[in-house]
Amino acid sequence: MRNIIIGIGGKANGVMRQDGFNITAASEIMAILCLSNNLSNLKEKLGNIFVGFTYNNEPVYARDLKAENAMTILLKDAIQPNLVQTLEGNPAIIHGGPFANIAQGTNSILATKMGLSLGDYVVTEAGFGADLGAEKFLNIKCGYGKLKPSSVVLVATIRALKHHGGALSNELNTPSVEKVKKGFCNLEKHIENIQKFGITPVIAINHFVKDTDEEINALIELCHQLNVKAVVSKGWLLGGNGTQELAKAVVEEIEKSTTTNFKPLYDWKASVKQKIETIAKEIYGADTIEYATKAEQDLKRIESLGLSHLPICMAKTQKSFSDNEKRVGRPINFTVTVREFEIAAGAGFIIPILGSMMRMPGLPSIPASEGMSIDDNGVISGLS
Repeated sequence: MRNIIIGIGGKANGVMRQDGFNITAASEIMAILCLSNNLSNLKEKLGNIFVGFTYNNEPVYARDLKAENAMTILLKDAIQPNLVQTLEGNPAIIHGGPFANIAQGTNSILATKMGLSLGDYVVTEAGFGADLGAEKFLNIKCGYGKLKPSSVVLVATIRALKHHGGALSNELNTPSVEKVKKGFCNLEKHIENIQKFGITPVIAINHFVKDTDEEINALIELCHQLNVKAVVSKGWLLGGNGTQELAKAVVEEIEKSTTTNFKPLYDWKASVKQKIETIAKEIYGADTIEYATKAEQDLKRIESLGLSHLPICMAKTQKSFSDNEKRVGRPINFTVTVREFEIAAGAGFIIPILGSMMRMPGLPSIPASEGMSIDDNGVISGLS
């Protein structure tokens, strides 16, 4: 699926070429849906999708194929945010689902603005860490949506910190204040990343039943030393009642100032390489950036299309600040490699693909289907 050859049936079936699939969550249509401000803006973005080149090497966009109206018709209902209700009767808006490691990783501008028009406080998700979802939310979505966030909630777990502190998978439930302290360097870098945008984060300690008081208190103290508040969140165990202290801490942080100090990390008008360097060095902590031959060729294409002014949407592993998932904690002295670029002219960003990252993730070696069964009475088991 990642690498296929199409158009092999002769001229009537198109030009034979190598192509491939991206997972839906990383598709440009998903990104366009999430970054559109209204129906007309949706149609404009759909028309801006870059398709390819003519035999005369002229660029072809979806609008040249007169496809934007048909696509907009298909999405006329999908662009409407979905209002749902939690088990406790609270309103929530669900709209869009791009992954933060291979796409922009946050819900739609329309959903966020709808929430802002209806409530005093709106909390929205940006997937994975401050090096991925948060960076893209703050540099891309806030730019297109003209949003100015007042606070950021960084979610941390004792288990994750022990992982970054060197604990093996079978040791994550074994109490170890030492490994929590050792792995704190990872959270410290996430905190620094948020502060680079002019925002002081609030740390939500997502509580697991195996977490000990000693580990939690050690984490709270480490955050306190950085003048950042950390609050235990027991939403999984107690629902809304378990998150009240966290909510109060976030409101207190917001109310500290009547104006936001938020500022994007880079200027969209900078060159593509300058923007990538800013993200790689400031957010990841990389020393240098290398470009593969394919990436350099893609860059020339981006410049020839006049798209260098677009923001950057990195495709990078979520398991490390580097582009090597095995480098846990807070890596130093490393190089980020840009393998190639994808162009999302419709969505309005450029996608550098780092290291071995794939935009069509693979399945596990043992698929979930092998654990599923259905008996003679139609009773299904093994779905969870």
